[in-house]
Amino acid sequence: MKIAVLGATGQTGQYLVNQALQQGHTVTAIVRNPGKLAVHHDNLKVVEADIFSADSLKTHFKGQDVIMSCLGFPASLFSAVTGYTMSMNAMISAMRGARVNRVITMTSWYTEPNSGTQSSYLIRFLLLPMIRSVLTNMFEMEQFLQKTGDISWTVVRPPGLKNLPASAQEFLTHEGYFVPDGSGNPAGSAVGRGDVARFMLSLLNSNAWVKRGVAITTK
Repeated sequence: MKIAVLGATGQTGQYLVNQALQQGHTVTAIVRNPGKLAVHHDNLKVVEADIFSADSLKTHFKGQDVIMSCLGFPASLFSAVTGYTMSMNAMISAMRGARVNRVITMTSWYTEPNSGTQSSYLIRFLLLPMIRSVLTNMFEMEQFLQKTGDISWTVVRPPGLKNLPASAQEFLTHEGYFVPDGSGNPAGSAVGRGDVARFMLSLLNSNAWVKRGVAITTK
């Protein structure tokens, strides 16, 4: 397939680009700084664009089968995070202009404000407040996608991310804001970035999670 990847220079994005090329896809990496992507491949095109501008993105979206976003924006204690909604607004607008229908993006467990009540004390009272500004904007982006009737979107929600390549482990999935274990508590707390990329690419061959958000972890 022809895939446009946003956030291709980020840690998860680099795994996604490499795996997509290994699987025989043609990749257009849309980046702010082309020098940061150290991959060279016949089926890889690296282009510079403004991720917040629909016009800038539209040129590179034309002819693509799917848009995949691994964009991440840092937490802020003193102001709201807006990168997720602003970039997705531009992406959806560019997709409509370029007539591309499918987008796969990643957020996180616990984006919904009340979904963290089952998590451990440490996560609930230390980690989540520290990244709440990010989770809030991720949730706003998810809400925005739910209102787009004409686009086939999927939101992949991993837990904490470890900088590890893809494994062969089975995925556990749940249509919600975390993956529960048998007793309803969160199953696991971290997953390798390579596995997140592997799951996102597995969606290219399936309609299982179209217009849905899916929490994932590995067994």
